[in-house]
Amino acid sequence: MSIVVTGATGHLGRHVVEQLLEKVPAERITAVVRNEAKAADLVARGVKPAVADYNVPETFDHLFAAGDKVLLISGNEFDKGRVRQHQVVIDAARAAGVALLAYTSAPGTLTAALADDHRATEEVLLASGLPYSLLRNGWYHENYTENLAPVLEHGAVVQAAGDGRISSASRADYAAAAVAVLTGEGHENTTYELGGDEAWDFASYAAELSRQTGREIVYNRVSVEAYAGILSGAGLPGQLATILAGVDVSVEKGELVVTSGDLSRLIGRPTTPLAEAVTAALKG
Repeated sequence: MSIVVTGATGHLGRHVVEQLLEKVPAERITAVVRNEAKAADLVARGVKPAVADYNVPETFDHLFAAGDKVLLISGNEFDKGRVRQHQVVIDAARAAGVALLAYTSAPGTLTAALADDHRATEEVLLASGLPYSLLRNGWYHENYTENLAPVLEHGAVVQAAGDGRISSASRADYAAAAVAVLTGEGHENTTYELGGDEAWDFASYAAELSRQTGREIVYNRVSVEAYAGILSGAGLPGQLATILAGVDVSVEKGELVVTSGDLSRLIGRPTTPLAEAVTAALKG
C-alpha cells in the first residue's frame, strides 16, 4: 500500500511529502509529478516518482494500486477545465480500488466563483463511490505574505474585502492535516472544514506589518472592480484576476471565517498565527 500525492512538487504537495517522510518509510510514498527533475531531491531520499499529467488521462493508467491512499491536490490551471482534470484522477483511482481518496477542496461556505470547480469535483468524487475525505482548506497565510514587495513599496495593503475576516493558516498546517488523514484511520467518508484558530481582518494585518517593519502600513479599501484591475495590471490573466477579486466579496460576507476547529484537532496543535507567517516572510 502506497500513499500517493499528486502535484507533489507544488507549494502544498511538497509540504505534504516532507511531512510524510517524518511518519512513514520513503518507499511507501509516491510523488506524482509532471516533471521528474523537479522531484530529484525527493527521489534521492527514497520517494517513488510517477510522471503523470492531469491533461493526459492515459498517464494515470495503472498508476494506483488497490489499497493505496491518494491525495488529489486540486489543479491550478483555471483555463484547462479543472473538474475534467480531477475526474481523470478519480476515475483512475476508482478503477484501481484505492482505499481512500482525499481531495483539497474549498470551504463549504464559500460562494465565490473560485469554489465552483471544487463543488463540482466533490460531486464527481461522491458519485464515484470511492471512500473519500474532503479537506476543505481555507485561505493560506502565504496568499498574502509571499508577495510583500508591493505592500512594502507603497506602504499599503490593498484589498476589496471591507472589514471581512479570514481564518487563514499556513500551508504547512494544511499539509499536516492531509498527512493526518493519509496516515491515520477512520477518515473514510469525512468532510473537514479547515481554517486557522484566529480570524483576522486586513486592518489588523496592516497593523501587524507596521509593527514588524517599524513603518506605517495602511489598509486601502478599494472596489472589487478596482482590485481586479490591479491584479490584471500585475500580470494575472483577466479571468483569474476576476476570480480572485471575487474572493474578497466572500471575505467581506464572512465566508472565509472557519469556526469548526477541525484543523487544530487534526494536527494536534494550535494553527500557525498570521504574525509568525509575517515574520518568516520578512526574514526571507
